[in-house]
Amino acid sequence: MKLEYVSFEQAGQFSKLFLDYMDQDKSLSAFYKYPPVIDSFSKTIKDVSEQKCNRKLLVEVINEQYATSKLSIPNSEILLKETTFTVCAGHQLCLFTGPLYFIYKIISTINLAEALKKKYPENDFVPVYWMASEDHDFEEINHVNLFGKKLEWKLGEANSLKSPVGTLKTNSLKGILDELKGILGESDNAKELVYLFENAYLKNEDISSATQHLVNSLFGKYGLLVLEPNDKRLKLEFADIMLDDLINNSSYKSIGKTIASLEEKGHQIQVNPREINLFYIFENQRNRIVKENNKFNIIETNISFTEAELKSELRSYPERFSPNVVTRPLYQQKILPNLAYVGGPGEIAYWLEYMQIFNHYKIPFPVLIPRNFVMQIDASISDKLYKLNLTNEDVFLSVNELTQKYVSSISGEKISFNFEKENIEKLFDKISDKVALVDASLVASAKAEMQKNLKTLDELEKKMLKAFKQKNETSVSQIENIKTKLFPNNVLQERHDNFMSFYLKQGKSFIETLKKNLNLFDNRLIILSEK
Repeated sequence: MKLEYVSFEQAGQFSKLFLDYMDQDKSLSAFYKYPPVIDSFSKTIKDVSEQKCNRKLLVEVINEQYATSKLSIPNSEILLKETTFTVCAGHQLCLFTGPLYFIYKIISTINLAEALKKKYPENDFVPVYWMASEDHDFEEINHVNLFGKKLEWKLGEANSLKSPVGTLKTNSLKGILDELKGILGESDNAKELVYLFENAYLKNEDISSATQHLVNSLFGKYGLLVLEPNDKRLKLEFADIMLDDLINNSSYKSIGKTIASLEEKGHQIQVNPREINLFYIFENQRNRIVKENNKFNIIETNISFTEAELKSELRSYPERFSPNVVTRPLYQQKILPNLAYVGGPGEIAYWLEYMQIFNHYKIPFPVLIPRNFVMQIDASISDKLYKLNLTNEDVFLSVNELTQKYVSSISGEKISFNFEKENIEKLFDKISDKVALVDASLVASAKAEMQKNLKTLDELEKKMLKAFKQKNETSVSQIENIKTKLFPNNVLQERHDNFMSFYLKQGKSFIETLKKNLNLFDNRLIILSEK
């Protein structure tokens, strides 16, 4: 594989907030504790060492979950040691792992644990995948894109669209697995994938256990620990914070102030907290809790609690209370001895809203580590780019910019009037100066004439580009096809395509190749190409 890089700015796919965070812009320093560099971890280790999480309970739950799933129990006992810490990534339970970036996120987390062990050999570090099993956005996890085709899971009668996704039964997945077999073919790598998925989805009762099985099969040998957080005992550890959110709305108040500060600095907000940032799970439904007229109501149900009743319910049935995107990070940091959260730009953005609420609860704020970002280019695309006199890095240009570059390569000229426009602007500056000597009110007329001329050149430029495309239809079509394949639906490949298309070619070396080439602290987008 050939390895190349483009800067995040050059990639043109990232928000100003994310870019400022990666550049450690001083305007954001108040929104996180330590920068995303490996030297930050000496301080974070000290912070988390002073937090007393219930390690014994954590290990007990992990061992029980793996035993129930009939998986080999990982070396979870190492978490009993006060010198052992976790690094964590969270993600939805997407069908067949969902978009490629899930794979990159998990590998980034594993590589982070290994990098920390080299830097701090006196400590141990466990990579953790925190399953977002309580999420109920079924439409976000029920499909996969493969070879331009969308495979979609239709729920059977035993499932509910309002259920936490982790509880959804897998018995309705046989049809989509049969469809997948036909698409993948009969190669050895295809058979490996089918075996992997059938063992995960047909031999486990629900999506939570199936996802645990699947992810463990792919990454277990690297020491990844898969955690199901929807556990009564773990939630009991978090009950005091849930109660405070219900009664005092501390997250809403604290994060609201942070949001105002971020907006003042010109950044878009990722998450807006609610007054109550918890759901209630009952009879296979997960619904929001709202306070109205001194009663705590579960929306879309007839369930209602007084404050006293709610406190009693929380003490007796903590498993019925489900964190949302605001309280879930607090829950994670409360029950894990966790140093870092590994995530994408959207996740980094909402974590930057939360530091003050972590301070409020005296929970250590983790180092926010961006996962790796990867563009994979196969040999056929590399060949086409070469014939078009374009490079792998050029794929981040727009179709028009790629076309312009291609034109320049074959003719030595660009379909552009930029030079002429600059000369027109200079000419009209001189004209405006002369006009002003006679009558300053005529300067506006001169500028209007300049804009007319510039607009005329813009229109002529478009006509020239259209004419060129018609004369070079095949080449332009190839450029458009390359962009469509690498940026399906105008998003990065990693946010759309599934890993299966790459695994079919590379087999088990797919993950090994990624693991070897993803450098978490490089802070550039990686291009992996076959040529």
